Amino acid sequence: MRARLVNGLRRIVVFLCIGLAAQTCVLLPEQAGGAAPAGAVTTPTGLAINEAFIDAPARAKTAVVNISSTFRPEARGGPFGDPYSRRFFGEEFERGFPPPEQGQGSGVIVSPDGYIVTDNHVVQDATEVQVLLADKRTFRAKVVGTDARTDIAVIKIDATNLPTLPWGDSSRLRVGEVVLAVGNPFGLNETVTMGIISAVGRANVGIVDYEDFIQIDAAINPGNSGGALVNLKGELIGINTAIFSPTGGFMGIGFAIPRNMAKSVMTSLLEHGRVIRGWMGLGVQELTPDLARAFGLSETAKGALVSDVLEDGPAGKAKLRRGDVIAAYNGTPVKDAAHLRMLVAETKLGTTVALSVLRGNRTQEVAVTVTEMPAEPVARAGPEGEHMEHPLEGVAVDEVPPTMRGRSGRKEAGVLVVDVEPGSPADRAGLRPGDIIREIDRKPIKTLRDFERASNELAPGKRILLLVKRDGATVFLSVGS
Repeated sequence: MRARLVNGLRRIVVFLCIGLAAQTCVLLPEQAGGAAPAGAVTTPTGLAINEAFIDAPARAKTAVVNISSTFRPEARGGPFGDPYSRRFFGEEFERGFPPPEQGQGSGVIVSPDGYIVTDNHVVQDATEVQVLLADKRTFRAKVVGTDARTDIAVIKIDATNLPTLPWGDSSRLRVGEVVLAVGNPFGLNETVTMGIISAVGRANVGIVDYEDFIQIDAAINPGNSGGALVNLKGELIGINTAIFSPTGGFMGIGFAIPRNMAKSVMTSLLEHGRVIRGWMGLGVQELTPDLARAFGLSETAKGALVSDVLEDGPAGKAKLRRGDVIAAYNGTPVKDAAHLRMLVAETKLGTTVALSVLRGNRTQEVAVTVTEMPAEPVARAGPEGEHMEHPLEGVAVDEVPPTMRGRSGRKEAGVLVVDVEPGSPADRAGLRPGDIIREIDRKPIKTLRDFERASNELAPGKRILLLVKRDGATVFLSVGS
C-alpha cells in the first residue's frame, strides 16, 4: 500500500509540472527512479512544452522592434498630455513629471521590405519616428497610415530581407489559451511575459471607438505598447495596446488588438490610404434593463437600441425607426451596441444584410444595404443613469432659440435644457444643459407648453423615457426611480 501511494504521488508531481508548463520541471533522481542531469525535463510532453516556450519568443524577438517617437508637447495635448504616459502610468503621472518630448513603444515587422504595425498612440502626431531593430540597426521611419478608431498604425523603414512573424487567426482564440506578450521597450532587445487569455471580444473599455480586444493577464510593460501577442506556435495573434490600471501599476488585465482586426486595418491603409468601414446611418446605444422595460421588452433582452436614424441613410431607406432594437445581424445575435458597430464596420460595402428587429411586441426582418461610412459618423449615445423621486425634478428648460437649426435648416423642435440640478434624477440619467428634449414617454414635445403639460402629468417615482437631441444625434434616456 505504501509503495502504491508513493508511486501515485510521483505521478501527481509529474502531472502538475506538465500542467503548469511555465517552468522547467525537474525530478530528483530518487523521485524519477534513476539518475537525471540537473535541469533536465524528463518527459516527452514536458520537453515539447519547454521547447515551445523557448521557440515562440525566440522567433518573435527578431521581428519585434523598438520605436522612439519625438513629439511637440502641444501636439500631445499640452503639458502632461501624452496619452502613452497616461495609459501606462496612470493619472498620477500627470501630476509629477514634466511634459514628455519622446515616447517609446514597440512594433511588429509584417513584411520583409520594412512595413511595421504598431499602435496609433505610439506614433500619432510624431515629428520623427526612429526604429531600432533587434540586430541594433537604426532606421528613420515614415508613417504610412494611422487609424485612431482602432489604435492601429503602419510605418515603413527602408530595409529588405527583414524577419517577420507568421499571422495567426484571432477568431480561433479561446479563453484559457496560453499567450506571450513580446515587446522591445527602451532598446532592451526584448521583454517576454506569459499569461492566459481571460476574455475575447472585450468591448466598452473606452479606449477606442471600435473595440474587440483580447483580454490577457500577461503583463504589458511600459514601452511594450505596439508589440506582439503570440501563441505557443510563434504566430502573431494580436498587437498589445493597453493595461487596465487606475494607479499605473499592473493589475492583471491587459488588452491586445486582435490580429484579424489589425491586418484588416493595415490592408485598408496600404491599399486605400484610409480605413473603409461599413455604415448604416444609425445611432445606437446600450439596451439597459430600464430601457428594455420602457419599450415593453424583457429586462434580459439583448441587442442594440436605435436612438437615431438618418432619413437618407441606408437604415432610413429601410424604414428603421428610433426605439427599434436590433437583436440579430445576418443571423448573428447582437450582444450590445458596440458589437453591432463592429459587425457593421466589418461588412463588405454593398452587402445587403438581414436585421432581426424588435419593435414593440413584434419581431420583424429588415433588409439593409451597407455603404461606406462618411467622414463624420452619427454620434453615439451617452450614459444611462439611476433614480431619485420626480423624474424631471431640477430640470430647467426654455424655448429653442431660432439660431439652433436641424439638418433640414428648420428650427429645432423641442425644448432646450438650460440647467440640470446636480444629483437630480435627470442629472444621474445623463441629461445636461444644451440638450433638446424631443419626446417624453414617446409623446412629441415641440413647445414649452407641451413640456409643462407632460411634466405636470408625471407621478413622483415614475420612470420615464426621454428622447434627447445632443451634438447632432438623438439618444434615449431612462429617467426616474
